[in-house]
Amino acid sequence: MQLIEQAQKTHGNIMIVDDTPANLKLLEEMLRQHGYEVRSFPRGRFALSAAEQETPDLILLDINMPEMNGYEVCEKLKSNPRLSGIPVVFLSALNEIADKVKGFRAGGVDYISKPFQFEEVQARMETHLKLRRAQQAEHDLLERTLGGAVGTLWELVQLTSPLLAVRSNAVRNIVLWMTKRMAIEDPWQYELAGRLCLVGCVSLPEDVFERAYCGRKLSPDEDQMFRAHPVRSARMLSKIPRLEVVAQMILKQQRPDPEPSELDPAKYGAHLLHLALELDRRLYSGIIASAALAEIRLLGRFSESMLDTLNAYAQPQAEFELRRLPLRELRAGMVLEKDILSRDEKMLILKAGTILTETWIERLENFAKTRGIADLLTVRIPRLAIVRDAMEIGLA
Repeated sequence: MQLIEQAQKTHGNIMIVDDTPANLKLLEEMLRQHGYEVRSFPRGRFALSAAEQETPDLILLDINMPEMNGYEVCEKLKSNPRLSGIPVVFLSALNEIADKVKGFRAGGVDYISKPFQFEEVQARMETHLKLRRAQQAEHDLLERTLGGAVGTLWELVQLTSPLLAVRSNAVRNIVLWMTKRMAIEDPWQYELAGRLCLVGCVSLPEDVFERAYCGRKLSPDEDQMFRAHPVRSARMLSKIPRLEVVAQMILKQQRPDPEPSELDPAKYGAHLLHLALELDRRLYSGIIASAALAEIRLLGRFSESMLDTLNAYAQPQAEFELRRLPLRELRAGMVLEKDILSRDEKMLILKAGTILTETWIERLENFAKTRGIADLLTVRIPRLAIVRDAMEIGLA
């Protein structure tokens, strides 16, 4: 077990960029003998193209090369959001302090002078690989932590307004569709923005939200209330550490800045949200996706490349079976068809349209013990759940 763990710690996908064939061959052989995956390139432009296709864990980069020197290659890597996190270690015969400082300013994490000893190269590589893995582990933990917190917040939104939760989820799905087709690496901020872009609407009466979302007539006061929801959302989220960029996306979702760039996630995310909301509002009003997209193109607010990602988009159509079940047979994922009231009908416990979770089922169990609820509850069960249940009891 220790040998396996040690091997896993030392392995990595290494890219070497050097215009000297002898240097490439020597490093390739040494690294492969020690269990690394290696790709080598004699020109910077080849390396940049290959890194776009498959991101390496670390790059060993020569400085003096034709066409594009190592400093320029490093600067291009660092200007690309998808590649900027790759640690770059310079290998160069240039030993002046000014050369090393220039390398660090270009974005390098280390500088090894030629001629080098392989043991030194490996030791420095391992240091930066471990740092990279630690940063990635922290990043993954942050994603899971924020994702869990947002999931809990979304459940509370659903308790207030199932309609609002469903539309938020629909916007999130559109945003994820676009980020996948744009090959945006690390789209978690965009996903969270999609899920939370309407959270400020929890303060609105549900009928006002529905009319506003569908574009139906509102009074001046109602229109003002609806238009203020991005400010409310951003204010709520700005209090959560690491969600500042998400808050900015949501703040600008109704009026994003012109000509967004992927280099500015806040501005780019605002455009994605604006487009996703324009599409979902039309879909919710009953317009088919192709016709809704055609209408949006006429607005002239979005780039063709962004619009093209939605050409094949179709709103997911979930199939449900309607059933009346006792409380003990309720499961997470079922959808309430009707409001659930206390037995004396004086208290609303959960609204129609609520997607049941373990928390909401527990809420129903507690109310059943204290206030009483109906013996049978009407729910919609997704078809996949029906098939799964049938398989479990041998009917499918």
